[in-house]
Amino acid sequence: MIAVLLAQTIAITGGTVYPVSGPKIANATVLIRDGKIAAVGINVAVPSDATRIDAAGKWVTPGLIDGGGQMGLVEISAVSGTREGSLSGDTVAAAFNVAEGLNPASMLIPVTRVEGVTTTLAAPEGHLISGQAVLVDLDGGTIEQMLVKSPVGMVARLNEDGKDEAGGSRAGLAQRLRRVFNDALEYGRRKADYGRAQIQPLSASAADLEALLPVLRGQLPLIARANRKSDIETALRIAREYKLKLILADVAEAWEIADEIARAGVPVLVQPLDNIPSYDALGIRYENAALLAKARVKVVLMETDTHNARNLRQQAGNAVSYGMSWDQALRAVTLSPAEVFGVADRYGSIEPGKVANVVVWSGDPFEFTTGVEHVLIRGREIALKSRQTELLERYKKLPPKY
Repeated sequence: MIAVLLAQTIAITGGTVYPVSGPKIANATVLIRDGKIAAVGINVAVPSDATRIDAAGKWVTPGLIDGGGQMGLVEISAVSGTREGSLSGDTVAAAFNVAEGLNPASMLIPVTRVEGVTTTLAAPEGHLISGQAVLVDLDGGTIEQMLVKSPVGMVARLNEDGKDEAGGSRAGLAQRLRRVFNDALEYGRRKADYGRAQIQPLSASAADLEALLPVLRGQLPLIARANRKSDIETALRIAREYKLKLILADVAEAWEIADEIARAGVPVLVQPLDNIPSYDALGIRYENAALLAKARVKVVLMETDTHNARNLRQQAGNAVSYGMSWDQALRAVTLSPAEVFGVADRYGSIEPGKVANVVVWSGDPFEFTTGVEHVLIRGREIALKSRQTELLERYKKLPPKY
């Protein structure tokens, strides 16, 4: 059920192609060879041995990229044996990379990709510093085959949940984070002294401090989860102090300081279908993504519920309903996440040389009634089957009554 075709030459012909990196192209051909896009346009020569997919009257887009969730790291939330995304122990788990906890056979993968999502984030959870997130394609029989980039960012919680890891106070959280960062810098300067035990005790293990050095050198983004306006401001403040490459996630009240986020050049990961207030996000509203985009913040849309990552296109459609332009929403689930996660040279748009993650839709992908007709991941067409479609087929015909 992983893939039905080996890498080959495939021509998707006659559809309206939305490259994202440029204007739509009507009656176009997308030529795919050996897992990559070879050509796209109106007058593309199709080799005689190419497998043709007739997309006349259809819409063709890049595969959608979900910037949230724990794909491959959780199966049944209530069963601890199926959860791999959290490392128990200290509040700092910076050395924890989730990659080898991925389950390529997860039943959630086919359920998600048959809805046009071809690439997702797999992020750790828990603690003050949760660990290292990775980016995966939703195809492959091994972890190595799935991985797109590892790591893509270090996850930290600067929200209501995070304060419980730092004495129950947001001020304590910020203080604890600064101490860990300072100790990592000290460790980086004095590794030899640390090895000889000629340095004062530090606030995390050597492995965790070592893992934080790429973050503090600006080589690896810090993905800071924060909802309250004040927490977002704290994340921005700490990023300025340590010259971090920051990505803000969740950000329910970000619309209140959209201009400040834009000036800082910090991208955001947003779930636009949320509008239920909590003490962590009293200012939450459906228009959040649209207002951030209007302020010229780079917006990435996400579905944080891994079991419903298939609903990413509904998240995008909701963002359009509340003020985001259609083009902005498409970019926010394709090219923008590729840019934010550092893989835009390979992913996120339909351009020659890029990985052939492509979806053919019956119409507008953000319309509820639109269906997925073809999904290609790395140039291989994926069977549109999942546990749910198998159950549907099974119970279409009930057994005769006895």
